[in-house]
Amino acid sequence: MESRAMANKPSKPGQPISRPGQYEEVGPKGGKTGHEVTMPQGHKLPPTSKPGGGYVLVDPSKNKAGQGK
Repeated sequence: MESRAMANKPSKPGQPISRPGQYEEVGPKGGKTGHEVTMPQGHKLPPTSKPGGGYVLVDPSKNKAGQGK
């Protein structure tokens, strides 16, 4: 079975996000790094620990915080 992190296309560092929640850092080949960040909507993703990495949404926020509503 494919993990949730692998099912999503990784977002690149510096890219503004459209969905608030927990983002997991993944390596260039999609492997888990064990590092997660909580991001509000519209903020830019931080740099990754290694070049070529990205972030995948693993736990979207369930409330309206950070959605401008």
